[in-house]
Amino acid sequence: MPIDYTKRPQPAAAPAADPPRKVTLTKGAPRVSLTKSGGAGGIARVNLNWSAQPPAPAAPPATGGFFSRMKSGAPSAASQGVDLDLGCLYELADGSKGVVQAMGGAFGSLNSPPWIFLDGDDRSGSVAGGENMSINLDQPGRFRRVLIFAMIYEGAPNWAAVDGVVTLTPATGQQFEVRLDATSAAARVCAVAQLVESGGELTFQREVRYIDGGQVALDRAYSWGMSWAPGRK
Repeated sequence: MPIDYTKRPQPAAAPAADPPRKVTLTKGAPRVSLTKSGGAGGIARVNLNWSAQPPAPAAPPATGGFFSRMKSGAPSAASQGVDLDLGCLYELADGSKGVVQAMGGAFGSLNSPPWIFLDGDDRSGSVAGGENMSINLDQPGRFRRVLIFAMIYEGAPNWAAVDGVVTLTPATGQQFEVRLDATSAAARVCAVAQLVESGGELTFQREVRYIDGGQVALDRAYSWGMSWAPGRK
């Protein structure tokens, strides 16, 4: 059979890269060194995902006058779903402190202090990508600590129902997830995890600590020492 020397063999397609392996931090293994795992540089992404609650069926129109309507009452907070927010408290190497959160429009900045940026606010839990926050780790020693938190802004506090999970994806290396698997009927704030830099090593550690009150209570629990004022989003 004649051979066509003008046709060159096509190179084999490169195998698809395996997705990064995800490691779940637990009570028994709550801490990992990003420095040792190769994830201490570049832009790290923090994602909060949670389950949307199905809307409650509409209540039948109240009849029988004013007192009947009073008895039927307004829809409860639990029936209206939950608005779960992602945010963080930060402390930079120079000692400056602050908060990144949707409340008050404190979305931060990625390329200037505080080197952290929150890219949106999912008020329903229906956005496929959840809420995302980027942390610029380009320069070692930029942060002393970053406390990642989730807050139930609206709706009844029911952490078991929202089934939240926070995933840290470093620029390189493994992904690390923290599941909000404990419950507290009264707490609106959950301290999820911390990034801590000490002695040239950056670590990511699970907290999952439910705190009664808002950001002020969170601040006190972790000795941040900031002044707070009421705010809305």
